[in-house]
Amino acid sequence: MWSFCHDKQHQIWLWWAVDHETNTPLAYTFGTREYKYLDELLELLKPFNIGTVYADNNFAYESRVTDKTLISGKKNTQKIERNHLTLRTRIKRLARKTICFSKNQDIHKAVIGTFINIFFFGRIFYFSTIL
Repeated sequence: MWSFCHDKQHQIWLWWAVDHETNTPLAYTFGTREYKYLDELLELLKPFNIGTVYADNNFAYESRVTDKTLISGKKNTQKIERNHLTLRTRIKRLARKTICFSKNQDIHKAVIGTFINIFFFGRIFYFSTIL
């Protein structure tokens, strides 16, 4: 999922994997559309022993995921696209045409990550602040 921080030249991509059966997120990471962020996501997914990967036609998948396990195209990505719509609807800074945006990349990642943890897993984090 594409978003930006400060202006549209500073793109941030949400790389995440969703269980195809339960629609539950398994792992996520932030970065650009490059190999190293896909590698980071695949490293997080190792304990799950993923059998089949449904993905868009990003060039990074072709060299990192074997042809036997990779299925490219829009047909099987509806569930994750539905999750993208939920994020864009609930987090204003992800809406396509809005005046709300993040100026700081760390805050941007924290807002999205916190929403994913609360919405999908019911996890609430308590932060202590020192003034």
